[in-house]
Amino acid sequence: MRREIPLGITIFVGFLAIVSFFSPPLEALGEDFTLFFDIIAVFAFFLGGGNLVRIHANKLIKKKPDWIYSIVALLGFFVMLAAGLFKIGNPGDISTSVTAPGSLFAMLYYNLNLPLGSTMYALLAFYVASASYRAFRAKNREATVLLLAAFVILLGSTPFGTVLTSWIPDSFDFLEIPNLAVWIMSSPNLAGQRAILIGIGLGVVSMSLRLILGIERTYLGEDRG
Repeated sequence: MRREIPLGITIFVGFLAIVSFFSPPLEALGEDFTLFFDIIAVFAFFLGGGNLVRIHANKLIKKKPDWIYSIVALLGFFVMLAAGLFKIGNPGDISTSVTAPGSLFAMLYYNLNLPLGSTMYALLAFYVASASYRAFRAKNREATVLLLAAFVILLGSTPFGTVLTSWIPDSFDFLEIPNLAVWIMSSPNLAGQRAILIGIGLGVVSMSLRLILGIERTYLGEDRG
């Protein structure tokens, strides 16, 4: 019964969502289920926070490698939670927003969270540049085309690209690097994006049908018979 009941609820809600989409009298019912999804998503935040505390507390107790960083993670989590949930260090009364200037939450967010996020994205940019160098090496014909397209797009996004082809007559302005960059992004690149989106859509439909028909049951956990 622990597996049959969730499976029955999934099948019922899945078919009802499909029927409500194509049946105007049942549209309100579909909107209600969308609201339920938002409510369930709120509980997912609590599960995520509890899971974070559980993992780092376990790492801390068992003195696993790099356990010292778990202290920083837990300390930051609880301080931000207290500042946002209980409005500790918030100017004014309880009705004042936690993002109001001078609040502890805003100070921690703008002085700690944002710089740390910027540092992380800067490191990611370094690794992306390193991966791009390896991917764009002209080892074959396809890689050469990719390299030339990336080179045109990068130049077209800078003022240097405009200056470099400013001598081209207006009748051949489509050969200017910024215009070539726009064409690459709006034609070949967009075609590739649409193909990927179509593939993602077919994958979502396939997975949804597997869930509704009860073929995909991994979300129910391990099958112990």
